[in-house]
Amino acid sequence: MRITGLTVYQVDLPLREGAYKWSGGKSVTVFDSTVVSVQTDAGLTGWGEVCPLGPAYLPAYAAGVRAGLVELGPQLVGENPLELAKLNRRMDAILKGHPYVKSAVDIACWDLLGQVAGLPVCSLLGGRYGEDFGLYRAISQEPPEAMAASVAGYRAQGYHRFQLKVGGDPDVDIERIRAVRAVLQPGDRLIADANTGWTQHEAQRVVRAVRDVDVYIEQPCLTYEECLAVRRNCDHPFVLDEVVDGIDMLVRGKADLAMDVVNIKISKFGGLTKARQARDLCVSLGIGMTIEDSWGGDIVTAAIAHLAHSTPTDFLFTSTDFNSYVTQSIAEGAPQRQNGRLAASTAPGLGITPRLDVLGQPVWSC
Repeated sequence: MRITGLTVYQVDLPLREGAYKWSGGKSVTVFDSTVVSVQTDAGLTGWGEVCPLGPAYLPAYAAGVRAGLVELGPQLVGENPLELAKLNRRMDAILKGHPYVKSAVDIACWDLLGQVAGLPVCSLLGGRYGEDFGLYRAISQEPPEAMAASVAGYRAQGYHRFQLKVGGDPDVDIERIRAVRAVLQPGDRLIADANTGWTQHEAQRVVRAVRDVDVYIEQPCLTYEECLAVRRNCDHPFVLDEVVDGIDMLVRGKADLAMDVVNIKISKFGGLTKARQARDLCVSLGIGMTIEDSWGGDIVTAAIAHLAHSTPTDFLFTSTDFNSYVTQSIAEGAPQRQNGRLAASTAPGLGITPRLDVLGQPVWSC
């Protein structure tokens, strides 16, 4: 089988809650997502998606995805999409860095591999663990009372994991953490996610002030070194996210005992191939994981579900269902939340069929 062409679509994904807010006053109201189809000489088409969380979260932005695909796509024509390790080496040789650009192509090729094998992607990624898996809900940054009310509402929908967006004024963040913890029950998990928003001294203040609260602390500061300093003065379980962008950081973090949990974002690693490699290393090292991506719609959610459902249950800290946050569906067959839980499709490949009427006209093809 050979790649005969790539087609790129752009689609807007408005948020159900109107806006998503996190540290530093950053917010997004509509996500700019890129969908990629990979066509083959066998008549099969694979589908992928990548959606950065705006231009100010990670070194990735929506227009950059599409610009990178213009560089990358033509040189992939003629390659075998089923030889995923080889294809990833080829993409890295064509375009240095920019892993998020390559993510949708890699996901589309996993979709093709599943179609050819007649198996769901999660079976190819290692096998399905259990009937489903638990999700977290990200809680947009608001005043403490509003965030507590939001958490209570989502708890009633079946969620038991909550990622609280903090990283603002430390005094207000302390109130946010305490207000939300007060509405939770035993067994619920609360993650205070600063998204790099605190300075080191601010982070130290917060973790000391909530020492008696059952809460995970996630990515308090911008750099690994600052996070490690906070970790070494913190009684809480610790999560790293933004600084985890490759295998080297996982090995370093384990050696330094820098974290208990890491967030594996598919597009930050460059697709399912490398995210799986990171996932499997974490299992070997005994590190818990949140399996997710930066953002996305139905196709990203399907890819997340397959990677999460094939992760050993003991190491899957939580995952997410981004398609429930947005108002626009872009594919049929995507997994849908049930009582705060999600399951990967049992159909071959990703198990999705894109809604071409929603995707509209391609913005580029080769």
